[in-house]
Amino acid sequence: MNNSIYPCLTIKGKIAEAADFYLDTFGDGSITSSNPIVITLKLSGQQFMLLNDGPASTPNPSISFMVLSENEADTEAYYHKLIQGGSALMPLDKYPWSPKYAWVHDQFGISWQLYTGAKNDASQKFCPTLMFTGDKAGKAEEAVHFYTDLFEDSTLQGILKYSEGEDNTNFVKHSQFKIKQFVTMAMDSSADHGFGFVDAISLVVNCKDQAEIDRYWDGLVADGGHEVACGWLVDKYGVSWQIVPDKLGQWMSDPAKFQRVLNALMKMKKLIYTELENA
Repeated sequence: MNNSIYPCLTIKGKIAEAADFYLDTFGDGSITSSNPIVITLKLSGQQFMLLNDGPASTPNPSISFMVLSENEADTEAYYHKLIQGGSALMPLDKYPWSPKYAWVHDQFGISWQLYTGAKNDASQKFCPTLMFTGDKAGKAEEAVHFYTDLFEDSTLQGILKYSEGEDNTNFVKHSQFKIKQFVTMAMDSSADHGFGFVDAISLVVNCKDQAEIDRYWDGLVADGGHEVACGWLVDKYGVSWQIVPDKLGQWMSDPAKFQRVLNALMKMKKLIYTELENA
């Protein structure tokens, strides 16, 4: 599976525990690299990064992960694992859009939407879902077009608006799109949730060269986004991204290069591919 984009989850002090929990919950996975700062794992072929420190924020449901299952038994099994130490934002039940669905906030603060249905264009098991709330409510459709215009290998797969009586009928109830062949979803909500996008959950974009880093970095910080540090930025909607060389993990895992690469990286905002490669 193409892992050129993948989520980074900040779970301070508990990444080893969380990695074991997710492998036990979802199965079909393995830890691909591990150190005291970062653990990377694959679940159903998809990459996840668990970060032990960094952002001061904590995860919230503004970015959740749609988990697609073709049978109700799998959905129920995931629910009963994830609810341990967690809470149900929407209880396990039958809903108009799915015969078995739940929205769960797990013990590590990560939110999962457990959906039962037939396979469709969402070929991924796990799809990040961006919920635009507060002063960003109503921006989902604009954001979807912004992302699909910016990223290569992008496709807008569908936008469904709310019906009368559900929410603002101009708002997006559900949308699905691909960026760099990575299936992502988005929705609006006018409810007073008390949270918005934070940097505790970010999307990492692996780039093959400096031109690709420049394109995505410059595009995402334009029109109200801002640079942070070490390849991190926040776009104009408040979503956090890490724009990094595709070989950064390889360089960081080389004991002979690790400290030099880290020293170089810590001095940068937008990352410079050749400087890190030659560190």
